Amino acid sequence: MYRNHQYDMDCITWSPAGRILQVEYAMEAVKQGTPVLGLRSKTHVVLVSFKRAQSELANHQQKIFKIDDHMAIGISGLTADARVLADYMRHECLNHRYVFDSAMNVGRLVAQVADKSQQKTQNSSKRPYGVGLLVAGCDEKGPHLYETCPSGNYFEYYAMAIGGRSTSAKTYLEKHFADFETSDIDALIKHGLEAMNKTTSSDQSLSTKNTTVAVIDSEKYKELSSEEMQKFIDGLEKKEDEPMEEEPAAATGGDAPAPMDTTG
Repeated sequence: MYRNHQYDMDCITWSPAGRILQVEYAMEAVKQGTPVLGLRSKTHVVLVSFKRAQSELANHQQKIFKIDDHMAIGISGLTADARVLADYMRHECLNHRYVFDSAMNVGRLVAQVADKSQQKTQNSSKRPYGVGLLVAGCDEKGPHLYETCPSGNYFEYYAMAIGGRSTSAKTYLEKHFADFETSDIDALIKHGLEAMNKTTSSDQSLSTKNTTVAVIDSEKYKELSSEEMQKFIDGLEKKEDEPMEEEPAAATGGDAPAPMDTTG
């Protein structure tokens, strides 16, 4: 049996079980972040985030960042790392628009971000980004929703939730995702808020202060105002006083799956 601390001093050393522990730790930072989710229909993509404040005296932290008129990201994990990636994505969109006079393809930019993340996993003097992104956007092929991981992997989804307590939200999305494709924008927002409501504890509820909803279509990015959001929050189902199911603990044994596999 080996001790993990022998193999987690940098991100280029493999453990005997075929794991890169530094990458696992970065992915654990994403799992412990605030929840964010996205879902898409034929015409729109919706991002919903839950915001926390450091104290009663602090503002709630922003978790959704506009990248371009047709693209936005929701983040879970280290906000400082997310700002670096958001600035990179904005510059790439500006350069593409300047050179080609058109909006950047969403999938191409996500692949570039994944490549940038992967480069941080093969240099001993660097560390992986401790943030996961949900990238929502519309291009000539329609709406898209992607997830990126600190490992450099990326996946496209119809609906996805990441961050702490996101298991309950994913369960809700899996039950209803068949309806998303034909849903109008109001129904899509309602589903997003219902799923986000599942991630909060029984003594906590969504409000206009701790929730952000962003809508992206082929024309523009729009963030819902407090008045618009309150109408949807008022219509949410009331929660039962049941204990929240805990997120599965990160595996530490030698037989755990490799950190790059997030499909399990």
